[in-house]
Amino acid sequence: MLRKSISLVLTLLLALGASFALAEGASVTDMYGREITLDDPATRVVALTAADCEILCALGCADALVGRGEYCDYPESILSVPVVQSGAETNVEEILALEPQVVFMSDMAQSKEQVEQLEENGVKVVISCAQDIEGVYTAIRMIGAVMGRDAEAEAMVADMQSAFADIAAACGESGKTVYFEVSPLQWGLWTAGRGTFMDELAAMCGLENAFADVEGWAAISEEQVLARDPDYIVTISMYYGEGPTPVEEIMGRAGWADLKAVAQGHVFNADSNAISRPGPRLKEAALELYQFISGTEADEAPAA
Repeated sequence: MLRKSISLVLTLLLALGASFALAEGASVTDMYGREITLDDPATRVVALTAADCEILCALGCADALVGRGEYCDYPESILSVPVVQSGAETNVEEILALEPQVVFMSDMAQSKEQVEQLEENGVKVVISCAQDIEGVYTAIRMIGAVMGRDAEAEAMVADMQSAFADIAAACGESGKTVYFEVSPLQWGLWTAGRGTFMDELAAMCGLENAFADVEGWAAISEEQVLARDPDYIVTISMYYGEGPTPVEEIMGRAGWADLKAVAQGHVFNADSNAISRPGPRLKEAALELYQFISGTEADEAPAA
């Protein structure tokens, strides 16, 4: 009954909120504290980061995309949208040729000079920098405001919060640890420490992050992993169909056979994009992690 009531309220908000947003235009403070004002909600945008692109599409704004960064590949329906370079390879003239009103970018790869050049040419720049789940909610609301989709953004946040609450309620404190392998051994080990959404996903599933004492995304050593002997290992490496799978590679590493996670076969290859992008698919990543930890099938897991 509670969920039905919430659903009814959200439906009303969608109807009211959309009309208010369109009538009043869009004004928002981006995640760098910069005030962005448009006379009307944006209808032509470029998204340079995959997470922002996914948020836009989930809000029903795919038709407004006139350009996407080279790593923006979800949902599949956007693959026909023109690709532009990002990061150090960003070509501002290439973006300007698409005549966007707004460019969404992160603070990780773009430069201050690129922002200034776009703004000097009349393009609004909106910067995101979500590191944790609360930051994802902020990014969703920010993009929703720019696009005139405030109510849809609130509905998306509420849906994620509900799914996360259901998963947390289904999990008790296990006393076990998990190690997130963000970058594999061959490229130099990196992990997700405290203050990251992966750390929060671990807590949600009743686990302790084996590297909770590390801040943010950090390089670590093989010796540190061996010393901490995690109960579970989650790798986000992608498999391209040749050689050992990411799980097989970890299971076969010299010196790793006695790790609890390896000895018990508790090594999991998560959907790299879903679990590594600060966007709406973190909900699916959380459910997938829950299923791995609990050993449940999809139809036995909390609704997501």
